[in-house]
Amino acid sequence: MARGLWMAGGSIETTLELWASSLRDVKGRMRGLFTQKRVAQSAGLFLDGLLGDERRKTGWMRAEAAGDPGPWRQQAILGRGRWDADALRDVVRDYVVETLGAEDAVLVIDETGFLKQGKASCGVARQYTGSAGKITNCQIGVFAAYVSQHGHAFIDRALYLPKRWTSDPARMAKTHVPTDTAFATKPALAVQMITRAIAADVPFAWVAADSVYGVGDIEQALRRAGKGYVLGVSSNHHFGSWVGKPAVAGSAAEIAHDLDPDAWQRLSAGDGTKGARLHDWAYCELADLHADEYDESRSGLWTRGLLIRRNIADGDLAFFTTWCPAGTSIEALVKVEGHRWAIEDSFETAKNELGLDHNETRSWHGWHRHVSLVMLAFAMMAVIRHKANQSTPPKRMRRPPRR
Repeated sequence: MARGLWMAGGSIETTLELWASSLRDVKGRMRGLFTQKRVAQSAGLFLDGLLGDERRKTGWMRAEAAGDPGPWRQQAILGRGRWDADALRDVVRDYVVETLGAEDAVLVIDETGFLKQGKASCGVARQYTGSAGKITNCQIGVFAAYVSQHGHAFIDRALYLPKRWTSDPARMAKTHVPTDTAFATKPALAVQMITRAIAADVPFAWVAADSVYGVGDIEQALRRAGKGYVLGVSSNHHFGSWVGKPAVAGSAAEIAHDLDPDAWQRLSAGDGTKGARLHDWAYCELADLHADEYDESRSGLWTRGLLIRRNIADGDLAFFTTWCPAGTSIEALVKVEGHRWAIEDSFETAKNELGLDHNETRSWHGWHRHVSLVMLAFAMMAVIRHKANQSTPPKRMRRPPRR
């Protein structure tokens, strides 16, 4: 049983029962993706291996846990077998929404790096990854996490291909990249994920992301869809207010510098491992716009704004472009931004406990299959945690003795 599940509430017996029933459930959900029973069984054993206690989720380790003499059956699931990783992605998404769904949920977009040796793995290149904090040889995966009051889990993913890959047909063919795959920026991949979530009727009200995704097509797509957002932008991003709002113009950094001291409020973006994540925040409303300017079928007044976060210890600033229903409070926007911690937590858990970065294949479909299976394992843990916490009866307060 994966180590992270100890966080679930409820008794050990309840958790073990939930584990067994949930594992049967998710295996049943993905069984229809495989045309042969033995392949479905191998996929189930692969999932067992991801959820096991072994630190390294290599093919040999998974094979040993499954009782196989070698890693070939495990490798076949990622390589030679014929099944659709995108279909499994959709299974994961529907499973997550079924239990964790909420109308005010936040879709969080972020990326993570997968360190690699050599040049053969699909999408590998020398590129910057926040995982290592430097430019290094790696793959980059862009992910969407669903975050609600009930929990959080991944619901989408995409492997980023640098231009040096998409402009090299031989290299693309060698790693089995679909022939219709063209270069797409990370924000473009994010738009595709948001579009898929909307098309699948995933309930969410907000999107949060860092400065890689903060301008351009993502903003327009979300405005047309009637979704709010809190998206990071750089310090030199220009903002200006319209008629009816306090005069504001200049770069985000300049606006922050000119703010009155009374404009700042100390607020929590949510609880972390060390308690409330407190920062100083300021919010500038820039313009009120009618929703029908972006989609004729929508109505209501929405506000475009600038949210600024200041670190209490060193004064370091971060800036966010915002879009929300008119009247939304700064507290609500800060709470949305605070949901970004969930995807960071998800990456850490998925790598440390579920082998997200232990993929040994080099192909396009191998990466997407491995990652989708890890997403299913993570989603199962999130569902178990939520159900276990629900089953924990509230503590009854004892009355003080009468005197």
